[in-house]
Amino acid sequence: MNNQLQSTEKKYQLWINIVSVAIPVVVALLFMVRLPNVEPLSFLPPIYASINGITAILLVMALVAIKNKKIVLHENLMKTAIACSLLFLVMYIAYHMTSDSTKFGDINSDGIRSEIEAAKLGASLYVYQFILLSHILLSIIVIPLVLISYVRAKLEKYELHKKIVKFAFPIWLYVAVTGVVVYLMISPYYV
Repeated sequence: MNNQLQSTEKKYQLWINIVSVAIPVVVALLFMVRLPNVEPLSFLPPIYASINGITAILLVMALVAIKNKKIVLHENLMKTAIACSLLFLVMYIAYHMTSDSTKFGDINSDGIRSEIEAAKLGASLYVYQFILLSHILLSIIVIPLVLISYVRAKLEKYELHKKIVKFAFPIWLYVAVTGVVVYLMISPYYV
């Protein structure tokens, strides 16, 4: 039985590695793809920002559920949070494949943040760039952490699950919350 469990773990680990590399690579490649003759999906940013907010709420609710020993509720909330993150990713890719990227601080919406526009932003430009960069980097790092913690729970390795969740939870929560913050900061510049 122990060999079978180890074999199952190795299969999961292989898929975790593949998915953890594939998602950021595919997202980066799809950023370079522009769908011709497709109406821009400019309505998506507030929707996928809201999904990030919902994900953050689900994560906190799941934490409260497990602290109160409501295991089934915790599992369902976590599965829903994963589904929300996947839905976010699909919408995010669809938006960027059909719409030009918006520049933070591009007041006149010409697609260029001029020196004058940047000067008007002051320190908020650096705050935005820090939040955006940390959001992007941590969204890549959180993928294997979430997948590993999910697999450990599925295999009923709860002590190992708890060890990785100590890292996965705050990173995932940060990514979800900063997704909303990034949207709120850049939303005045959408055309």
